Amino acid sequence: FLIKITIIDNEMYLEKLDKLTNIYVYGNSPPRGRIYDRNYKLLVDNERVLEITYTKQGLTPKEELELAYLVVDNLDLDYSKVTLNNLKELYKIKNNNLSNKISKEEYSKLKQRLLTKEDINEMILDRITEEELNTLTEKDKKVAYLYYCMNTGYSYNPKTIKTEATEAEYAYFNLNSYKLKGFNTNISFKRVYPYGDLFRSILGHVGLIPKESKDIYLAKGYSLDDTVGLSYLELEYEDILKGKKAKYKKISNNKLELVSEEVKGNDIVLSIDIDLIKDINDIIDSELAKAKSTPNTKYLNKTYVVISEPNTGNILAMSGRKIDKVDDNYIYSDITPFILTDSMTPGSVIKGASILVGYNNEAIKIGEKFTDECIKFHNLPRKCSATRYGKVDDIKALAISSNVYQFKTALKVAGIDYHYNMDINIDKDKFNIYRNTYKEFGLGVKTEIDLPIESIGNSSNKYTPDLYMNLVIGQLDTYTPIQLSQYITTIASDGNRIKPRLLKEVYENIDNKKLLEKIEPIILNKVTTKKEYLNRVQAGFREVMVSGYGKNVMGKLTEAAGKTGTSESFLDTNNDGIIDTETISSSFVGYAPYNNPTMTITVTTPDVSYKDTKTNYTSYVNRLIARKISNIYFQEYDKK
Repeated sequence: FLIKITIIDNEMYLEKLDKLTNIYVYGNSPPRGRIYDRNYKLLVDNERVLEITYTKQGLTPKEELELAYLVVDNLDLDYSKVTLNNLKELYKIKNNNLSNKISKEEYSKLKQRLLTKEDINEMILDRITEEELNTLTEKDKKVAYLYYCMNTGYSYNPKTIKTEATEAEYAYFNLNSYKLKGFNTNISFKRVYPYGDLFRSILGHVGLIPKESKDIYLAKGYSLDDTVGLSYLELEYEDILKGKKAKYKKISNNKLELVSEEVKGNDIVLSIDIDLIKDINDIIDSELAKAKSTPNTKYLNKTYVVISEPNTGNILAMSGRKIDKVDDNYIYSDITPFILTDSMTPGSVIKGASILVGYNNEAIKIGEKFTDECIKFHNLPRKCSATRYGKVDDIKALAISSNVYQFKTALKVAGIDYHYNMDINIDKDKFNIYRNTYKEFGLGVKTEIDLPIESIGNSSNKYTPDLYMNLVIGQLDTYTPIQLSQYITTIASDGNRIKPRLLKEVYENIDNKKLLEKIEPIILNKVTTKKEYLNRVQAGFREVMVSGYGKNVMGKLTEAAGKTGTSESFLDTNNDGIIDTETISSSFVGYAPYNNPTMTITVTTPDVSYKDTKTNYTSYVNRLIARKISNIYFQEYDKK
């Protein structure tokens, strides 16, 4: 036992002894780490803030009211916010709770539990007259509001009575703390954003510890008045950004001895280029506004863009923009977080993965040709390509986006010899053959991006022949923009599914250039296939941009590969829970240069048109956005 105490568990027992024999106190929360973009442009900084707080100390309401009267003349708040209820509450406490406003019969009902204490309190407040409230002075009204501030929110949490207090207010509460029970001063740091709202939603928010998370944070050594990351990057990298408080030991003469100094949070450098994001936002806003003046765009209102580095997973830019018309003016809003959650059917962009299923299952051979003609099953409508293309091979099928080539491949994958108007059954296993390959590209699974919220899209649980055909051409399951970005990045990086990342580097302090960590790429999996098959998909995507539907989609760039997609979508336009409108959505995924990719681009625009009896016009807004962004990227931002 002695060996266990003195050697094996010595450190643990010394720590326990230290806690039993010494009292420690901690300083204020230190500044959080700053956040920079890839070019070391400051995105999130700190600004010193003086605060006045109040923590409940078991005082009675009357004692708290007396305290409020004591300090109110030394605290400048927006007292105009006082409410009628605040005034009634003050009047009630000042007048010994006004028990005389409750009858004996009502008190009897309280004893019988026919009324609650809350009911009685409401009745008292309700019976305070306007004439009685008119007796309150201006100081009373100020105290009423201050008392409300002292008692609002969760009882366990310190209440921030005033942020950005003046030096005089701070000094008053500091010097008189011995008689102002519960009031405290604090120096905190608020986050400031040199680029305003640009990328603000992904940078995240900070605030006090939420009630539902308090036990988790307390177990980690936090105080309830600490500022913590509440969303997105601030939450994801809380442990890096938070810093450490100064630690003091209380010694015998009631003085404090510094044990460890305050340490500011570590600085982080993101992979994104903030100027590129600004330019992308401007392009999206401009093109959406132009598109809204064309036919069939009633339900068009948003676009998402993701630009990534294929071999690192680094996100170079993310942008989600929404357009709304208010009083004949267009209003734009940031919806970038929905890149992680807003899924849609992607259409033909996924045909690269679909054709790979055919190769892997020996349903087709490299260079094999099929006749592009409508196919027909018994009791089901015909299924066709946009045009009858005649005999096409696998490369041409990708370039012209032949649906029929994928249909015939899928039938062979299912072991079915097709003939016109045949009866057909497809079981769940055949769907899973495709979905399992899609998952290897990041479709239908989490991409594992370094943000706390992400969805996996929607997968149909019905298994009919018609839906099987829809699945293989991207007209069934839905995927998010970040999943489509990982998909094209996996193709561009020779089958490596790489974890998308926003964090690039961690510094102790950017100013002294002390690098703590450089984030290395994480390969989540390698697509199960032969290299020659993946090369064939890449060649097909290259042909899309040379002679197919993707020509000029990446603008002036000639050495590009990619795939366009058009899909049927459905909307509930009056929010009654019933789908009532069929729309068309557009997508594009691409990468460049073809032989040595330095970037991938994903652009999705839901609901670019809808079924209209007057015209079949479909906006090209998705292509135009992709073209302009590709041009500006390689003209101004490509550093390689």
